[in-house]
Amino acid sequence: MDFAFSADEERLRAEVRALLARELPADWSARSLLAAPDADERAELAKRVSKQLAARRWLAMAWPKEHGGLDASFIEQLVFNEESAYMDAPGTGGVGVSMVGPSMISYGTAEQRRLYLPRIASGDDVWCALYSEPLAGSDLASIQTRAVRDGDEYVISGTKLWVAGARQANLGWLAARTDPNAPKHRGISTFVLPMDSAGISVRPIESLAGDAYLTEVQLDKVRVPAANLVGTENRGWYQVATSLDFERSSIGAFAGGRRNVERLVGLAREDTRLVEQHPGVRYALADRWIELQVGQSLAYRIPFLQTEGITPNHEAAVSKLYGSELTQRIAQTGLQMLGQSGLLAPGSSLAPFGGGLARQYLASVGATIGGGTSEVLRNAVAQRGLGLPR
Repeated sequence: MDFAFSADEERLRAEVRALLARELPADWSARSLLAAPDADERAELAKRVSKQLAARRWLAMAWPKEHGGLDASFIEQLVFNEESAYMDAPGTGGVGVSMVGPSMISYGTAEQRRLYLPRIASGDDVWCALYSEPLAGSDLASIQTRAVRDGDEYVISGTKLWVAGARQANLGWLAARTDPNAPKHRGISTFVLPMDSAGISVRPIESLAGDAYLTEVQLDKVRVPAANLVGTENRGWYQVATSLDFERSSIGAFAGGRRNVERLVGLAREDTRLVEQHPGVRYALADRWIELQVGQSLAYRIPFLQTEGITPNHEAAVSKLYGSELTQRIAQTGLQMLGQSGLLAPGSSLAPFGGGLARQYLASVGATIGGGTSEVLRNAVAQRGLGLPR
């Protein structure tokens, strides 16, 4: 498979890179390594970046033009995602673009499309995904949050876990069970949930790395208009799957990994004692760089398959699995390279990179959990890719 990019695609890459360089603070990449940027600061920066992207119709570029997109190809979306991830740019689409929009375009009413799609494409709304629960993480079909019809409303109760950005979001994309007696894949519905609704409480969850971007969301008899049901009741599982038809290469893990390996290589060149004291560092960095090239090829393959009309099911699982585990190996290599000084946390004047590598190592633990655990992904590859039995 030839992964050569066209002149137009490379032109897009250069334009995205230039715009983000203008809009992001000069030290943004360094700050995002040293410590989790203040959530409010990141949210404000995300608004500014998203407005600039929306002005060029880049925010939802893969959407049809009539809904605010550019009818961009899977390859163009990959290029945009790769450059955005390399620069750790906030405000580049998120849940609204990747999940809500595709489902709304396919299953929403004319009124829902009129209300929500222009605001997503323009960056006016911030969405969070309310999927996982304490007993339904990787197995989304096991969710127990209930939505009960009461006249012109649904009354929703339950707990959602690991919700990213719930404190900054004004709208939630909610999956809830509307028929508890149906087979688990057939009794789920999707809703638009205003996050300021009565009965919603949000509790931050502090990660190993010290940030609290993930949250627990409690829903206590939250009333939502029946008009906020998207698509057909009890068919939400299949509607959620619609978002998988959009670019899903996991290129972000490899773009971010490349940035971090470049940091380590730069540090090794600045302080040659690191290589002299730990001769294996040279080979470890070379291994990580080679693995990045492998991972990049895995990620590039996804949109090229989609362009040919092939749904990359197990291929996408391979890319995500490889990328999340490589994220951890890169962080481990950084700590091994720095030795004991790599254990110093942010705040120590003696910590290399201001303690950023220690934080990065702790943050990498979640890479093999969020978005599908390594165990679940291996099962997907085995069953759907290799044809092995359950």
